[in-house]
Amino acid sequence: MPDANRLVLDATLADRGDLRYTPAGIPALECMLRHASVQAEADGERKVECELAAVAFGEPATSLARIANGTALRCRGFLARRYRTGITIALHVNEFELLKRD
Repeated sequence: MPDANRLVLDATLADRGDLRYTPAGIPALECMLRHASVQAEADGERKVECELAAVAFGEPATSLARIANGTALRCRGFLARRYRTGITIALHVNEFELLKRD
């Protein structure tokens, strides 16, 4: 069984919840990321637009809580199933950086 589960996604912070804390006292933040790009596929180009649920814990959650909606980000993390929200998959953000807009 392969162990690779790493995702890098350039996206806009579409919606951000409030910073909360887990029962263990770890900061947690849920948000929605919006991605738009043109990707190569089958010798052509495909316009891609999607939204992806995301969650961050610890320091990334605290930092992400200070970022305004509409900010362009490069997020790095892994994908996992989300049972609590009814959304089937979410990006668990381990780190992110701000992107400059052209």
